[in-house]
Formats: sequence, C-alpha cells, structure tokens
Amino acid sequence: MPNQTYQSHPARVTSLSSKKGKATIAALTAYDYPTAKILDETGIDFILVGDSLGMVVLGHNDTTEVTIEMMIHHTSACRPAVKNAALVADLPYKSYDTPEKAIITSNLLVKAGADGVKLEGGTEIIPQINAIIDNGIPVIGHVGLLPQSIKIEGSYKKKGKSPEEYSRILSDAISLEKAGAVAIVLENIVSELASEITNELKIPTIGIGSGIDCNGQIRVIHDITGFFPWFSPSFADPLCNIANEISAAVEKYIKSI
Repeated sequence: MPNQTYQSHPARVTSLSSKKGKATIAALTAYDYPTAKILDETGIDFILVGDSLGMVVLGHNDTTEVTIEMMIHHTSACRPAVKNAALVADLPYKSYDTPEKAIITSNLLVKAGADGVKLEGGTEIIPQINAIIDNGIPVIGHVGLLPQSIKIEGSYKKKGKSPEEYSRILSDAISLEKAGAVAIVLENIVSELASEITNELKIPTIGIGSGIDCNGQIRVIHDITGFFPWFSPSFADPLCNIANEISAAVEKYIKSI
C-alpha cells in the first residue's frame, strides 16, 4: 500500500467526454514514474495504469494474476509524474465482483492517485458502475474482447462476428453510456461494430484493435516502442525498437569495462 494519499483529479477524466467529435483521443499505458512522466510531457490525453502490467512487466501469461495490491503499487508510482493527463487505473480481475467490493477497490486506487477507473464488462456490471460513480469516481467502460475473461474464452479472438455477439456488444456499450461511463474502450471488435457504436453513443469510444473509426486509440506502451519483442499484436506496429537499443547499449557497456 502507498505510504501517502495522493490527490486525484477526476475532472481530467470527465473532460474526456467533451472531446467527442472534436479531437482524437490519444492514450497509452504506463506502469512506472519515468514512463508516465515522458508520456505526460508529450501532451497525451490519458494514461492508463493497465492490468496488462501482469504480462509486459511481471511476465505472467495473462492479466488474471494481477492483484489490487499490484495496481495500487504501480498507480502510486505513476501519480507523481502525471501533471496534465488523466491518470486512469484498471480494476483488476475479481476486484469488482459486487458493488460493495467495487467501491472499496476503486477508492484504494483513487487513494493511490488514480483520477478514475476502468473496468471490463457490459450490462452485468451496471450495478458496480453505478456504485462507483455514486461514490464520485469517474468510470471508463470496456467492451468487446475482455482480457480478464481469457480463462473462460480460451483465446483472444476478434469479437462481434456473429449477429448475436454483435448485438450484445452494441447493447452493452449503450448500457454503459446510460449508466454514466465517460468513455468506452472497444477492444478487438469488428470495425463495422466499432463504427456503429461510435456513431450511436454521445460519449467517446477509444479503440484498440477495432479499426480507425473510434474517437480515440489506446495502445500498450511496450507494443508501440518495441520494448516487448517476444509478442507484438497485429494492430500495434512498433514505432521504434527500444529492446534493440537497450541490447546495443548493454553490449557497449560490457565492452567498455
């Protein structure tokens, strides 16, 4: 647990809704102070302390091993670095099973410095979203591919291909907006569905692997910087190769001593 309570800035998250139709929202993940500081200084709109840290930072096979204690640790590491962007933290697996539990874990993340929280799911988590928002904490929704459901789904396949799944995801997105979410992440859904959701909702959609018609895009920082070369998703071409740069620097160091 962090030794101090950090000030959160919920207005930075709620203000994202005003960008709908005006500007493309740019978002990336960060899990530590230097990365968060670099991102914040670029003028990025929001930084997500994602439970993806379980894979790209801690080396787990998926996000289900991530605990609330881990999320608190990494959120509090990022908070001092972020002066302008919205800092949003993921509620990890099994940390929001009930509205009561969702309030407790959301408050812990806010105490660690999060300006708002993100959680995965549709109509089934509306009571949790209502509870979090009633507690004064902004919520970003997440529909489509839900990484925390990998043990049930079995794979990270594209969502929305069948008419039934298409309709369900669309309904989920509409329900999240009605519940008060300020934005919704659309992960790995067919582009036609992403476009329809974007046109249907008054709040912004933020895509990851869901085509170009969303109001914004989010990526894992390791994916776009080549910092995790052992896996690269098809929708996130590296824009540089930090892993190679580090290897080259270490080799130079070894030769220099």
